[in-house]
Parts: sequence; C-alpha cells; structure tokens
Amino acid sequence: METDEMRAAKRRERQSGSSKHAFHEAEALENTDNELGLCGWLLVLFSLLLVLVTLPLSIWMCIKIVKEYERAIIFRLGRILRGGAKGPGLFFIVPCTDSFINVDMRTITFDIPPQEVLTKDSVTVSVDGVVYYRVQNATLAVANITNADAATRLLAQTTLRNVLGTKNLAEILSDREEIAHSMQSTLDDATDDWGIKVERVEIKDVKLPLQLQRAMAAEAEASREARAKVIAAEGEMNASRALKEASLVIAESPSALQLRYLQTLNTIAAEKNSTIIFPLPLDMMQAFIKQ
Repeated sequence: METDEMRAAKRRERQSGSSKHAFHEAEALENTDNELGLCGWLLVLFSLLLVLVTLPLSIWMCIKIVKEYERAIIFRLGRILRGGAKGPGLFFIVPCTDSFINVDMRTITFDIPPQEVLTKDSVTVSVDGVVYYRVQNATLAVANITNADAATRLLAQTTLRNVLGTKNLAEILSDREEIAHSMQSTLDDATDDWGIKVERVEIKDVKLPLQLQRAMAAEAEASREARAKVIAAEGEMNASRALKEASLVIAESPSALQLRYLQTLNTIAAEKNSTIIFPLPLDMMQAFIKQ
C-alpha cells in the first residue's frame, strides 16, 4: 500500500513534470506574435478584410473542428500562435495566413523489432518488446521534432540494445521487470523535450541460440539425474536402517522368524507359482554333515 510520503513524492514529480513542460512550451511560443512585423500584420488584416467581404461563404473556411482526443497547433505566417494547442471542439482560423496541424493525444503502442544483443557475458540473444507512449504536449511534439513517432521508435531500439548490453544472460532471463523499468525511465527522460510521455515498456520474448538451448537442456537434465540419484541413495539408506531394526526385533523372538517365513510362502503361493523355494536351517545341515 502507498504511504503518504509516496503519494506526496508522486504529486511533486507530476508537478515538476508539468512545470517543465510549461517552461518548454513557453520557450517554443515566445516571440511569436511580436515578430510578425509590419508586412505580417498587413497580410493578416488583408485576410480579415477578405473574410468580411465574402461573408457568409468565408465563414466555412474559418471554422474548424477537432475531436476529443486531438489538439490543433495553429501556425500564422509560419509561427505558432500564443495559447498553445486548440481543442477539443470549435476554433477559428484566418484563411490564407493560418494553417494548423492535428496531433493525436491517445496512447500509441508499437513493437520493438527483435534486436540481436551481445550480453555482458558474451552471449548473443534476440530480444523484442513493446512500448506504450502518448503525446503529453502537442506544441513540443510539433515544434521540436520532425516526426515524434519515428524518433521514439528508433530511440526505443537503441535503448533496448544499450540496456541489455550491460546485463548478463541470467539477469535478462530473471529481471525483466527491472529492465523494462530502466528502459521506461531512459526513454521518458530522452523524449521529454519532444512532449512525449512513455507510459510503459514490456519485454516480450528472449530467444536464445539453438546450441545454447541444447546446452542448457543438457545441464538441467544432468542436474535432475543427480538429484534423482541422491534421493535413491537416501531411500536405500532409510530402507537398510529399517531392515536393521526389523532384524533386531526378530532376533529377540525365534518364532517370529518362522512366522515371517510362513507369511512369505503364503505370498508366493497366492501368485500360482509352480516352484516354491524351501530354505533349510544351517544347524540342521550341519548335523547331517557331522554324521
């Protein structure tokens, strides 16, 4: 269960992250309207005049709609308007001078192609995974990078190779959650300036070379055989101790040995055998030998 300290730490992390994104967005939006210049403002006023002259037909060119999961970044004469992303719902643009780009804010998933990685103990493995991310700041995703999706995919591949290169084979097979968490932290820090939030990273499959699989199978089989031999030896030792205790009990009463003999004959006769072995006491044989 989360304690108050853990919840407070998460709140501080979210606040620091939001303030960082706000700072980056402010840097991306500074000096936008102020640097349009005289010619820029003249073009904007001329466009507004055309809109007024051609009303009501021009109103359909000015009204735009973005969906609930989208945000629109408006460019006026090539510069991002103050206020950041617009939407969801209706917004207005000035024809001829304004253009806009829609940014999808939903979570996006993609598969990391299998990567041939040389581990720390010089073993070549093929590892693939899956990444979940979303656009947290639409302005940064448009203004700071050409293609945020392609860049995130390439960065995920290189991060996977770099992280697995510092692990040995046993750690890769047993500590997948730790590796995924390390990748998520690295990707999240690297994509922060792009307005991307990496939500989750998962390692899907680790494929070993065929020769290594055979060697590991032989090692596991040998280990199982060794344990089986140890268990059989322990069973033999326990059986010998039980037989020793039984012999001590029989030695105390000679009639017990005769009863045991009769019980054995009864067991043999129940199986419908044609041959019955009848042992003779050595004392009786010694009497005949003396004569």
